[in-house]
Amino acid sequence: MSAAPGAGSGTAGPAAAAVDPAELPRLRRRTSWVLIASQVLGGVGVPISIALAPVLATEVGGSEALSGFASTASVIGTAAVSLPLAALMTARGRRPGLVLAYAIGAAGSALVVLAAVVRSFPLLMLGMAAFGAASFANFQARFAAADLAAPDHRARAISVVVWASTLGAVLGPNLSAPASRSFAGTSIPATAGPFVWAGAVFVLTGLLLAVLLRPDPLLTARALAGPDEHGHAGHSLRAGIAAVRASARARVALVAVAVSHTAMVSIMVMTPVDLGHHGAGLHLIGLVISGHIAGMFAFSPVMGWLADRLGRLSVIGLAAGLLALAALLAGTAGPNHGQSALGLFLLGLGWSAGLVSGSALLTDSVPAGARAAVQGLSDLTMNTCAAVGGAASGLVMSAAGYGWLNAIAAALLLPMAALALLTARRRAAARK
Repeated sequence: MSAAPGAGSGTAGPAAAAVDPAELPRLRRRTSWVLIASQVLGGVGVPISIALAPVLATEVGGSEALSGFASTASVIGTAAVSLPLAALMTARGRRPGLVLAYAIGAAGSALVVLAAVVRSFPLLMLGMAAFGAASFANFQARFAAADLAAPDHRARAISVVVWASTLGAVLGPNLSAPASRSFAGTSIPATAGPFVWAGAVFVLTGLLLAVLLRPDPLLTARALAGPDEHGHAGHSLRAGIAAVRASARARVALVAVAVSHTAMVSIMVMTPVDLGHHGAGLHLIGLVISGHIAGMFAFSPVMGWLADRLGRLSVIGLAAGLLALAALLAGTAGPNHGQSALGLFLLGLGWSAGLVSGSALLTDSVPAGARAAVQGLSDLTMNTCAAVGGAASGLVMSAAGYGWLNAIAAALLLPMAALALLTARRRAAARK
C-alpha cells in the first residue's frame, strides 16, 4: 500500500511524494550510493586543507601561539551550525540542509583564501568557522543513510556511509602538496591553495546532492511512517532535548556518541606530541596517525554488522572496552612506538563502534518527526564536548603528562558503560 503524499510531515514541512513500498529497496540503494559519492567528495575537501590550517594561521597571525585557533574555529563552526541546519532539515528535508552546509563551507573556503591574501586574522577565523559547516554535512550524511534503512539494517547503512569517508581521509592530506603548488606565481599564498580546491569540492558535492538526492530521504521516511509518528516534529533545541529526555535509550546513545568522540579527540591530538618527545620522526608519526584513521573508518561496516546482529547496547559496551584498552596502551607506551601505534588503531576502532552503534540507537529511539532535531543536538553535543576536550588535553599534557591524559579519557568512559549496562538490564527485565 502506498503512503499518502505528505503523510507524516505534520507541521514539519513540505509534503513528500508517495512511495510504493515495493520500490523502497531500489530507493534505499540509490540513496546510499548518492550519499557514498558525497562522502568521498566531501571527505576529500575537509582534510585536503585542514592539515595546513595551523600553518596558515601562523603565517597570517604572525605567531605560533595562534596556530591552534584555526582548527578550534572550525570545530566551533561545526557546532554552531548544527542546530540551525538541523531545524532546516526538520522543516524542509535532508537535501536542503546538506546542500546549504556545503555552500557555507565553500563560502568559508573563499573567506579563508581572502584572509590569506589580505593578511587578516579575524577574517581567517570567520572563514574557518564557516568552513566547519562542511564537517557538519559529512557527519549528518550518516543519519540521511539511516532514514530509509530497515530497522534491522540501520547500523549497517550508517556504517557504509562512514566507511566511504576512508578514501577522503587518506587521499585528502596527500593532495595538500599539489594543491599548494597549483597557485605558485599568483597572489594566493601556497598554504591557502588547498582551500581553493576544498571550496570547489564543496560546490561539486552540494550540486551532486541537490540534483541526485531525490526523493528526499527524511521526508520519504516520514511519509512511510505510521500516524503515531506524525505529531512529534520539532525544529528547536528544546524539541530535541524533550525527545531525548523521553527515551532512556536515546540518552545512552547521546552519551555514547559524545563520549566516544571526546575521548578519541583528546588522546589523538596529543599523540604526535608524545611521540615526538620519545624520538619519533614525522614519517613514523604519520604512519601512526594513518593507522588511527584506518581504525576510525575502514572497519565501520564490521561495527555496523555487529550492531545490527548483537544489538546497539552491546556494541556501545564494546566501544567502551576498546577505547579503555586504547587509553591503557597509548598511555603506558613511552618509547615503545609499536604499542603507541596499536593503541591509536584501537582508539579509532573504538570511536567507530561508538559512533555507528550510538547513531543507530539514537535514530531507533526517537519518533520520525523528531529525528532531525535530535540528530542535530547529538552533533552539537559531540562537537562541543570534543572542542572542550581537545583544548583541555593540551593543558593536561603540559601539567601532568600524556599518561594522565589517557587516564582521564578512560575515566570519561565509565558513565557511558554504566548507562549502557543499566539500560540493557532494564530492557531485559521488561521482556520477562
